[in-house]
Amino acid sequence: MYVRVNTHKMDRKQLALRLQDEGFSVDELKADSQALKINSKKSVFLSDSFKKGFFEVQDIASQRVSDFMQIQAGERVIDACAGTGGKSMHLSCLLKNKGKIIALDISQNKLEALKKRAARGDAQNIETRLIENEKSIKRLYETADKLLLDVPCSGTGVFKRNPDAKWKMNPHDIENLLVQQKDILEKYSPMCKVGGKMVYANCSVLHCEGEKQVEAFYNSQQLGA
Repeated sequence: MYVRVNTHKMDRKQLALRLQDEGFSVDELKADSQALKINSKKSVFLSDSFKKGFFEVQDIASQRVSDFMQIQAGERVIDACAGTGGKSMHLSCLLKNKGKIIALDISQNKLEALKKRAARGDAQNIETRLIENEKSIKRLYETADKLLLDVPCSGTGVFKRNPDAKWKMNPHDIENLLVQQKDILEKYSPMCKVGGKMVYANCSVLHCEGEKQVEAFYNSQQLGA
C-alpha cells in the first residue's frame, strides 16, 4: 500500500514519524517526494493520521498522473472524471490551495464523497459540479489551463490489487469502454484553452485503451484542422 502526504497539513518526514508512532512500518521513496510505502498489515484507515486528513491512500502510478499535469501557481484546472477525487486532492496540494479546481463527475454520490474528503484534508480550492447533460460540459469550453481526463477503463493495470476483476471482464465490456473513452475525448477536450494542456489517463495496460486512443484522437484533430 502507498500513501501520499497531504502537504496542506505537513511534509512527508513529519507524516512518516507520525505513522511510526502509530505503529506502522513505512519507507520513503526516493523517486516520489510525497509518497510513503506502508509495510504493515494493520489498516491505515483506522489511524488517527488518516482521520485527521494527513494523507491519502493513492497508488504510485496514480500520484504521477498529477505530476504530468505540470501545474503552475494560480491555474484553473478541470478534473473532468473526478470520481471521489484522489487526483483532485493531489492537484489541490500542487496548487497550494490557490488557483481553482473544477471536479466533474456524473455521480452525485461520488462528488459528495469528494466534498467530505476535501473538508478532511483542508483542500479549499476544489469546486464540485455534477455533469447533468452536455450543456454542463459546453459551459466550460475553453476555460481550463489544464484538463485531466482520467477516463473509465478496464482496470487491467490494477489486477495485482483486484485479481478477481479479470474473471468479470469480457470483450464486449472493452468495446463499450473504447466507445465511452473516445466520446469523452471528443466532447470534453474543448474545455481546454488554446495553448493549455490536456492529460489523458487510465489504469489499463491495454494499448487499445491507451496509446491507440490517443493516436486516434490526435489524427482526428489533425484532419479537423
